[in-house]
Amino acid sequence: MSAIGSLIFCTDCGQLLSESTGDENAILICDLCGAKNKDTPPKTITSESKPNAFPSALRAKHSDLQALTADDRRKDAIIEYTCPGCGRPEMRFYTLQLRSADEGTTVFYSCECGHKYVFDRFSSLADYERLFF
Repeated sequence: MSAIGSLIFCTDCGQLLSESTGDENAILICDLCGAKNKDTPPKTITSESKPNAFPSALRAKHSDLQALTADDRRKDAIIEYTCPGCGRPEMRFYTLQLRSADEGTTVFYSCECGHKYVFDRFSSLADYERLFF
């Protein structure tokens, strides 16, 4: 009988034997050739490696990441629409995909005065017309 980790193989034909019982006196019989093999308790093998033992292109890119600056953060687009809160002639907006890909995106509108509006497919048509027309 040969053991590699917790796997036990037949010494005659190399067939993988049944699961070990953990009893050193037990005999495991090979299903393929019928040879009798002595059982051994399962062995636990622990190995450790350093992070740089397995080079990775992704890991190399990870080290190149830098912190975001204020300029890198989301920049809202501007739409010509009068804010219902303060009367400004334009509002800022951005979109996010909050549901599955076959659903429309959700549009978030905001004004410097603090007025905010969200439009998605669940908003009513009256809300849409009020916002754009």
